[in-house]
Amino acid sequence: MRVATWNVNSIRSRVGRVVDWLVREDVDVLAMQEIKCTEAQFPFAAFEEAGYEVELHGLNQWNGVAIASRLPIEDVAVGFEGAPGFGKPLDDGTLPLEARALGATVNGVRLWSLYVPNGRELDNPHYPYKLEWLAALAADTRAWIAANPEQPLALMGDFNIAPFDHDVWDIRVFAGKTHVSQPERDAFAALEAAGLTDAVRSRGIEGYTYWDYQQLRFPRNEGMRIDFILGSPAFDDLVTAARIDRDERKGDAPSDHVPVVVDLDLETEDDDDRPMFL
Repeated sequence: MRVATWNVNSIRSRVGRVVDWLVREDVDVLAMQEIKCTEAQFPFAAFEEAGYEVELHGLNQWNGVAIASRLPIEDVAVGFEGAPGFGKPLDDGTLPLEARALGATVNGVRLWSLYVPNGRELDNPHYPYKLEWLAALAADTRAWIAANPEQPLALMGDFNIAPFDHDVWDIRVFAGKTHVSQPERDAFAALEAAGLTDAVRSRGIEGYTYWDYQQLRFPRNEGMRIDFILGSPAFDDLVTAARIDRDERKGDAPSDHVPVVVDLDLETEDDDDRPMFL
């Protein structure tokens, strides 16, 4: 089974490109982030015509996560327990929950599409919100793995963290900024300590997953590695290949992120003569 994650940066703007890539690359399941639309606005028809069903969580023109699969999607969960809210308090005094997490089970594998808060600036209220959100995710991850260690589990998405200095083109440019601060990196390390492994980096795959649209960042390869597939031991045992699909940053109207892909040693009805990648 081939699974992938991709911050598509508005699915309505890039639906043709995303669906073409799914079919061309023989992807079974795609976790999407920043779909930037509600359920009523989502372009379901294009996915359905290609043989994919879609579950999504989208509240407005910001954020939003989805899972597209050509295999049955089961046990859908919107958000995770303990996730904090952000913004203007509601009438009951709680903070609104953003559309940042969607879980589902496909072919026995538990998958989460995650769009971690950006953090904005170190002195912005969004920064402690980001750290709180990640702490809640780590706590839930520990509980999920402890409750069902035999079920493969993967957290997939845009984590808005570059865990190591070499995950950005020049660490000096990021001095005093988010994405590389020690508390953020500690929060990412806490996910690994909860029992997760970077399924791509652990197989020797290096490279960036994001390049800003401005200042010729992509032609200069001034990128960041902030998109990941983090798997439990049961998930990692199934991984047979991995890649970062850098070429999807090329061409007309690309997302500023590219897909991250892994192959799992699971039988599916679509496995006939599947091409493999390294």
